[in-house]
Amino acid sequence: MKIYEVLCAHFGPQGWWPADGSFEVIVGSILTQNTSWRNVEKAIANLRTAGALSPKRMLELGEDDLAELIRSSGYYRVKARRLLHFLSFLKDRYGFSLDAMLSQPLPKIRAELLRVKGIGPETADSILLYAGNYPIFVVDAYTKRILERHGLARKGSSYEELQDLFVRALPRDAHLFNEYHALLVRLGKSRCLGRPRCRGCVLEPTLSGVLKG
Repeated sequence: MKIYEVLCAHFGPQGWWPADGSFEVIVGSILTQNTSWRNVEKAIANLRTAGALSPKRMLELGEDDLAELIRSSGYYRVKARRLLHFLSFLKDRYGFSLDAMLSQPLPKIRAELLRVKGIGPETADSILLYAGNYPIFVVDAYTKRILERHGLARKGSSYEELQDLFVRALPRDAHLFNEYHALLVRLGKSRCLGRPRCRGCVLEPTLSGVLKG
């Protein structure tokens, strides 16, 4: 919590995920794999212009047209197929109803999402936290890098191990998990890069005290 408080005081509330509704969050969660958010925004803008930001309309597009609209997101044919896999799941299991899907118990819907081809733990948890407001912590490359560099997690830790570190240490609160993850991303993008900018990092004195304690 001390690390969270320092990051929050330094960066302020992040207001993440920047999207208009749950479906747009889900689309963004799938498109953001292996690309920048700027590229995802371009793809979502194309989908909006085409009137395709609804589950039924997007499924009707078919793979080729969908792939062309999301070209800016990179790996666009693979991502088009992943979106269509999710949409088929949503149609077959929940009749296109996101409300029905996101009202399921957390363990149940997480297991179902992980069975959808192309959706791994980070994408599933992003959908659950940011679209469904479930209290589940998202672990991404920034989070892993920050924890490992500061000795808070061993190198090679699994996704589940890193996630459990946060879940065990924090209150199970979706808003807290949302802000914490977004703050770690902000720190990762501004400081904890491939070549880190450690000098003057807001966490330098904080983590020194945490690790000594």
